[in-house]
Amino acid sequence: MSDNPPSRSSKPEDKRGFLQKLAEMLHPGPDSKDELIETLVEAQDNDVIGAQSREMLEGVIRMADMTAGDVMVAAPRMDAVNIDAPFDELLHLVIDTAHSRFPVYENEKENIIGILMAKDLLKLQRAPELNIRALLRPAVFVPESKGLNDLLREFRGNRNHLAIVIDEFGRVAGLITIEDVLEQIVGEIEDEFDIAEDDGDIFGLTDQTYRVSGDTSIERVSEAFGVKLLDADFETIGGLVAHEMGHVPKRGEVYVLASLQFTVLHTKGGAVRWFKVSPVTTASTPAP
Repeated sequence: MSDNPPSRSSKPEDKRGFLQKLAEMLHPGPDSKDELIETLVEAQDNDVIGAQSREMLEGVIRMADMTAGDVMVAAPRMDAVNIDAPFDELLHLVIDTAHSRFPVYENEKENIIGILMAKDLLKLQRAPELNIRALLRPAVFVPESKGLNDLLREFRGNRNHLAIVIDEFGRVAGLITIEDVLEQIVGEIEDEFDIAEDDGDIFGLTDQTYRVSGDTSIERVSEAFGVKLLDADFETIGGLVAHEMGHVPKRGEVYVLASLQFTVLHTKGGAVRWFKVSPVTTASTPAP
């Protein structure tokens, strides 16, 4: 008489060892994101992962709860292009802002009709008879509540690098780029104007002028240049100068304040990143 062969279990074999099972019983895994982040900190303290890896992993975890509205550039700070603007005006905007993509509107800024690539302006220069409308790329619109994880997936899938953010009433709330999303994971993406914090926020240039970070405190600028710039309503020199100018500063703009000439070197996200500062002389640009 032949015995029937033993039937195989449909459950996957648990290959964990006894000690591993015991360790998991005594030290269960994290039950919340905060506990998971604490676990990452412990892993760094135990040299299991490096500091940069921990920061990136924390960024991924925190990004899961963030939306487009949390990191967008607000509408008043958007550098948008009027479809009817002359070529020279468009060219100056590209040079002054150093952006690669621009929302294009018609009649009013709420009416975004497409996205203009800065490199496409070269086609207009070589063939002025071209209509700028033919160069526009379709605009992508996303709600403020759009999760950053989903947005990053869409950016990768459709190869768009910029989206227009709209509020619950369908109005333009701002814009967001793939760089804005990635910075939540890897930290701020540096460019040629970015200086390490340890290198200081005020430093001299070879032409006897100074480069000053827009985030520098007003008190520090006052002390460094021997002027009175104290203002209880603002903390940074970038905020004070923007307030005095009455609008979001643009690259290349010059403003004189308290015997100092501030030239905007670089802006990002609607805020001044770097000024070029020099004492006012008789040849300096007069105050507005």
